[in-house]
Amino acid sequence: MADLSIKDIAEIAGVGVSTVSRVLNDHPDVGAKTREKVLEIIEEYNYIPNNSARNLKRSSTNNIGVLVKGIHNPFFSQMIKAVEEEINKKDYSMILHYNEKNSNDIEVAIELIKEKRLKGLICLGGDFDDLENNQLLNLKTPIVLTSINITEEVNKDVFSSVIIENEIAAFEAVDYLCKLGHEKIGLISTGEGDKNVGRLRQEGYKKALKANGIEYNEEFISFAHYTFKSGYESMNRLLDKGLGITAVFVTSDIMAIGASKAILSRGLRIPEDISIVGFDGIEYSEYFHPSITTVKQPIEEMGRKSAEILFHLIEDKKEQQHIVFKTELLKRESCKKLK
Repeated sequence: MADLSIKDIAEIAGVGVSTVSRVLNDHPDVGAKTREKVLEIIEEYNYIPNNSARNLKRSSTNNIGVLVKGIHNPFFSQMIKAVEEEINKKDYSMILHYNEKNSNDIEVAIELIKEKRLKGLICLGGDFDDLENNQLLNLKTPIVLTSINITEEVNKDVFSSVIIENEIAAFEAVDYLCKLGHEKIGLISTGEGDKNVGRLRQEGYKKALKANGIEYNEEFISFAHYTFKSGYESMNRLLDKGLGITAVFVTSDIMAIGASKAILSRGLRIPEDISIVGFDGIEYSEYFHPSITTVKQPIEEMGRKSAEILFHLIEDKKEQQHIVFKTELLKRESCKKLK
C-alpha cells in the first residue's frame, strides 16, 4: 500500500484519525496498547509522520545526506569538506547530521532518509552490522559506508563502501616501534568491544607484538573515546601503573594528542622518555610539538570517492563498489630508537 495517509493508518489500526494524530504528537491520553499498535503500523509501512506526508513522499529532492558518528573527531571534518565539494558540483544539496547519542546508527539512518527524502546517504563511522534491516532496504536509497568496519557476514550487494585496511595499518605502526627496539609498548584504544575500526586496530597491535616475540599483556592497555580529554586521561592511567612503558600506540590522532599532553605534563619527554604513534593523519598531529608519527589515511580522496560512488548509484544505477585505500606511516619527531 503506497503513499499512506493518516486516515489509512487509522483504518488499518481500527482507530480514529484523531487517535493516530495524538500518537504522532506524543500526547499522553492514548492507551499503551493502542499506542503500540499504531506505532507498529507506522513502522511497518514506513509512514512519514508529517502533515504533508503524501506530498513529501511524491515530491523529488536533490538532497544527499551525510551521517557522521560523533561530533568530537576532527578526522571527519576534512572528509566532509571533500564530500560537500563533490555534491555541489552536481547541484545537489548536502544535509549533514551528527549522531552523538543514539547507539543505533541504522535507526538514525532510516529516520534521516525518510524525513529529508534523501536521494542517497554517505555514512562516516558508526556500526552497520545489521545493514540488511528490512526497513532500510525497503527505502531503496543508495548508501555508501565510509571509514566503517564491514564484517564478512554482511551482504555487500546492498551497499557500497570506502575503507582502509585498519588491522594491517596498525600492525605496521606497532612493528615500527618494535623495530626501534621498544618492547614495553602501551596501547590506547577504544577497545575490543568497539565493533568498528577500534577493534581491528587493537588486533593489529597484538599481531605486531607477536611477530616481534613480545608477549601481549592487558596491563599495557588503556581504553578511551575519540576526544582529546579521554586520550589525556587514558595515558595518565597507563603512567600511574608504573610499567616502565617506553612507547605507546594510540588508535586515533585526537587521542594521541591528549596522550602526548599527559606525558609532557608529567615532566617526561617525547620521544626521549616515551615514543608515541597516532592514527589518521589529521593536521593537528603535524603541528603538535613534537610532531606526532601517525598512520595517514587519504582523507580527502576517501571523501571524494564516497561521493563519486554514490552519484554513480543514483544516476547511472551501477553495481555496488567496495574500495580499499592504502595508508602511509608518516615518521615524525615523536619516535626514537632505543640504544
